[in-house]
Amino acid sequence: MPDLAQPIQVIGGGLAGTEAAWQIAQAGLPVVLHEMRPVQKSPAHHTDCLAELVCSNSFGAMSSDRAAGLLHHELRQLGSVVIQKADEHAVSAGGALAVDRAVFSSNLTQTLEQHPLIELRREEVLQLPVDGVVVLATGPLTSPALSEQLRALTGMEYLSFFDAASPIVVGDSINREVAFLASRYDRGEAAYLNCPFSREQYLAFWQALVQAEQAELKDFEQETAKFFEGCLPIEEMARRGEDTLRYGPLKPVGIFDARLGDFKDPANREKRPYGVVQLRQEDRAGQLWNMVGFQTNLRWGEQKRVFQMIPGLEQAEFVRMGVMHRNTFLNAPQLLAPTLQFKQRSTLLAAGQLIGTEGYTAAVAGGWLAGTNAARLVRGLAPVTLPPTTMSGALFDFISSASPKHFQPMPPNFGILPEFPQRIRNKQERYGAYRDRALSDLSVWLDTKLCPAEDRALIPM
Repeated sequence: MPDLAQPIQVIGGGLAGTEAAWQIAQAGLPVVLHEMRPVQKSPAHHTDCLAELVCSNSFGAMSSDRAAGLLHHELRQLGSVVIQKADEHAVSAGGALAVDRAVFSSNLTQTLEQHPLIELRREEVLQLPVDGVVVLATGPLTSPALSEQLRALTGMEYLSFFDAASPIVVGDSINREVAFLASRYDRGEAAYLNCPFSREQYLAFWQALVQAEQAELKDFEQETAKFFEGCLPIEEMARRGEDTLRYGPLKPVGIFDARLGDFKDPANREKRPYGVVQLRQEDRAGQLWNMVGFQTNLRWGEQKRVFQMIPGLEQAEFVRMGVMHRNTFLNAPQLLAPTLQFKQRSTLLAAGQLIGTEGYTAAVAGGWLAGTNAARLVRGLAPVTLPPTTMSGALFDFISSASPKHFQPMPPNFGILPEFPQRIRNKQERYGAYRDRALSDLSVWLDTKLCPAEDRALIPM
């Protein structure tokens, strides 16, 4: 049995590492959280705060009958500190849970620093600790030294793909006479700014986009890396065909400028945009707006030139240009159990994007499970798996049981949940039924599996 007095080591202060450290400390056990910033800078981060959101400020859809939203609800039941802080620092984003990212990360950092059982060490970990329980949550930019350690431990190389972040625009520089607030199909809060294209404008933009010059990849990126289909650069999508963007991030269906009349009026059909660029509010005050779906690896000068061709963004001021960075993940089906323990070393656990889940909320869920199981191992309790009927349980079941040969990162989605004995054909009803089953099963699991009498010390307070 591991030593109760020996702190659990958590390596990496991203979303997963932050959540893991918190759950360990809430279980009454000492934990050392290692974060290399600012001693060692990252190619993608901009601050030294814990849980910095690099690509976007959105945790995905809030509604519990959406995959990301269901995961939010599960994490609230589980006592996630990250989701608690996301709720506290949410900004208007229609149906999405988006946060003021600077305040969110700063507050989380302060919260962990003030916990009496958490020691935050600002240092780069060059070697995996050989003793005690360790949670590895180094994320998609794991350092070369630790990468080599993992290669030696597992006997295999990483899998890699590229992840890209969208530009952020100053709100006052957006032409509101052109851009308009609206929700798709006039449903919900009109929280997105929409920049409409005519056919001629769209074709000119598309042509400029496919011909624009890309930035050279950085030294830490490998030529053999693959794009992840869920986060393709906008220029890569454009190269797939003239209309690809109009069926993707520039889809105009259901979006209409109310200033032009009633969108249901057939007479207004010709007024509907040919394509639409949507911008999502980045901060609470609405001073910054994120270009939705515009992950890119274009040179910064090219980004400004091409993106200012978008109607309403002719004078756009960019506070952050789009960037591309390496995203690295383990071949989890070969290496990890659904408890997130390494099969070759049960006292070493992993969490976050490193394990092959995609998205902020999935990283938080991995941190919760890895932290919870790390604490259980130290206390001499059996590690747990989450119910496979929950979104979190289904994700970890998938990454630990998928085909290793073709393994790719998996975001939360209803397709990985077990189907009902009798298929529910209506999609909305089916997703609602998935939600009801997941939250009910999780509640029962909390009472009977995680928290019987001998486990009471592990209940988050």
